[in-house]
Amino acid sequence: MKILVTGGLGYIGSHVVVELLNRNYDVLVIDNLSNSSLKVLDGIENICGKKPDFEKIDVRDKGELNDFFKRNQNVQGVIHFAASKAVGESVENPLLYYENNINALVYLLQELQDKEEAHLIFSSSCTVYGQADELPITESAPVKPAESPYGNTKQIGEEIIQDVCKVKPALKAIALRYFNPVGAHHTGHIGELPLGTPQNLVPYITQTAIGLREQLSVFGDDYPTRDGTAIRDYIHVMDLAAAHVVALERLMNKKSSSNFETFNIGTGTGSTVLEVVNAFESATGVDLNYKIVPRREGDVTAAYAHTERANKVLGWKAQYSLEDSLASAWQWEKNVRSKD
Repeated sequence: MKILVTGGLGYIGSHVVVELLNRNYDVLVIDNLSNSSLKVLDGIENICGKKPDFEKIDVRDKGELNDFFKRNQNVQGVIHFAASKAVGESVENPLLYYENNINALVYLLQELQDKEEAHLIFSSSCTVYGQADELPITESAPVKPAESPYGNTKQIGEEIIQDVCKVKPALKAIALRYFNPVGAHHTGHIGELPLGTPQNLVPYITQTAIGLREQLSVFGDDYPTRDGTAIRDYIHVMDLAAAHVVALERLMNKKSSSNFETFNIGTGTGSTVLEVVNAFESATGVDLNYKIVPRREGDVTAAYAHTERANKVLGWKAQYSLEDSLASAWQWEKNVRSKD
């Protein structure tokens, strides 16, 4: 079956491509390479022994996207990652996020809406819940006003997909609301490699540990948590990749209960920033240079998943520990820098 992965050379997308290829799917990847590299294709080939078909396409280019679908009418499933993903950057540059994350989704849905059958997995986020009233967060938790433009694009994206599914019954979609992806493939051939300054915690940790960054900034130590730092649910990227494939197969095997479903994808365990720092030091034997700085705008106090729905309905469960994730991230960082 031909599966299209948009943004498939990015961090999460590349790990999903590996999972699909290892399950013998025929994979097409489009990516504009704005936050990725063609070298990722070599990493995928090193792991799988084969590469996906790749085209450099910006999903915001309606004409290019339309031409792609005309040439690839046998695409049976789409996993959509092509979007910008950093909370802090979205606060500073909201229009970039609304263009990247909303326009691209609309153009993609315009290509899918009139197909005889279309299956879409949407890369959503726990940010749709804002600061939840109760923890762990279930799928029935209210979607609150977003704390950042990034979170707002995920809320709006889900609403757009749901609206289209109501009037286009041939379109079936699942939004995976995942928590904080970390780690890398155990081979060290692919992993998270942000261009420029990392916007997420773990790549900043590994870049500090290897000497690329002088010091890690911990944003805030005055949150109402057990050590004053913010709490997140950190999930290994390979667990997350497996969830995408399981969700896609649910759609293609016609097992979904409605045209649009949502699932939380996380470990069910919340870790503070300082606990992540300590876990990294424990898993790698490397001491981290860090300092406490003021809170970052757009960050919530705590978010971790209630995973029962994904466990029971999807038949999926996270397998890797936080230490596993951090050790693999460190191995990836060392591999990357050894080639510089």
